[in-house]
Amino acid sequence: MKKFSLFNKFMVQEGEKEKLVDILLEAAESMNSLDECEIYLVNISEIEPSSVYVYEVWANEDAHKASLSLEATQTLISRAKPIITGMERISTLITKGGKGISSNQN
Repeated sequence: MKKFSLFNKFMVQEGEKEKLVDILLEAAESMNSLDECEIYLVNISEIEPSSVYVYEVWANEDAHKASLSLEATQTLISRAKPIITGMERISTLITKGGKGISSNQN
């Protein structure tokens, strides 16, 4: 299988961007124990005050799907849901390589 990447945009209630950033950074920290998660980056936009972007790279799509059922992930999702007003999957990508990506292509 090829590496699986996601680029998502989360829209939040006014004034709640930093709270979502904190929750997503906790999610990133929890990904440190998952070898299948190669990159989990939380980003904000300078021009969109209520948006947070997440870029993820996984060993494969199944690993990403499995991570969503983990107890830690479910806890963080339940904390984030009340402040999220929308979500957009900007793109699903097939990562070919580059800095920060293991060269082990599945």
